[in-house]
Amino acid sequence: MKHVIKKISIPVCGVMLGTAALGNLLQSYSEKIRYVCGGFAALLLVGVLLKLILDVRAVKEELKTPVGASVAGTFSMALMIFSTYLKPFIGKGAYYLWVSAIGLHLVLICYFTVKFMIKLQMPKVFASYYIVYVGIAVAAITAPAYEKPQVGSLAFWFGFLTLLLLLVLVTYRYMAYKEVPDPAKPLICIYAAPASLCLAGYIQSVTPKSYGFLMAMFALSSVLYLFGLVKALQCLKMPFFPSYAAFTFPFVISAIAAKQTMVCAANLGHPLPVLRFVVLAETAIAVCLVVYTYIRFVGFLFGKGEK
Repeated sequence: MKHVIKKISIPVCGVMLGTAALGNLLQSYSEKIRYVCGGFAALLLVGVLLKLILDVRAVKEELKTPVGASVAGTFSMALMIFSTYLKPFIGKGAYYLWVSAIGLHLVLICYFTVKFMIKLQMPKVFASYYIVYVGIAVAAITAPAYEKPQVGSLAFWFGFLTLLLLLVLVTYRYMAYKEVPDPAKPLICIYAAPASLCLAGYIQSVTPKSYGFLMAMFALSSVLYLFGLVKALQCLKMPFFPSYAAFTFPFVISAIAAKQTMVCAANLGHPLPVLRFVVLAETAIAVCLVVYTYIRFVGFLFGKGEK
């Protein structure tokens, strides 16, 4: 068991987040499938908590790096989603978990800004920076479960504004500094996530809605999704790295956003039946990538030959 705990690192939280979100994506097909996904995500949560208890020094060391600190945002994002799973069972306790997760993410934003953004080093900028700032938009997606539209709206606008700023910063980094270490290369797939995350947050928490803004956001998210998907197909040829976690949540949230856009557009009087095929395709891709990545992570954690 010790060798398993030793191998657990912060990117496992990304797989946990992607698996929990996959349950919400598949909920319309089966409530049982949702809880199966939630169960598999919970297993990773147990591993992460054991890591925090038994090997906290290693976690602290990871948090000293920009990649480790930025990817750490997936932990609080996952807790926000987990709270919605737990709400039917623990009632008010789920709300406190949700608030705590938002607070934890805000602490991360402050820490990351002071530690890495004030004295910015462009070669150390990666797509994982989106997680820190745009990741708070998960609060906008989950806010309706707690009837907190104001919190959701604030989370969306913060996520949206930082998305626009980071699109410039992160894209400039990849264009001007083309050298990326192999272990960090899969992180570029995160490009598929932020616009879709903001789109889903907008649909869930912002009123009234603008059809023009909805379509503009969907267009942007679709372009970034295709870019992320192409990069994922390229990176899948690489040896396993913990950054494989980037193959999960970005593609799940993209499918969720497409699904919600289809419903929202119809409610606004502009049905788009063609989106059914887009949703089915993106859902199938998300399922394949999450299952594949989960299996690879389990193989890595329990494989005695791996270091």
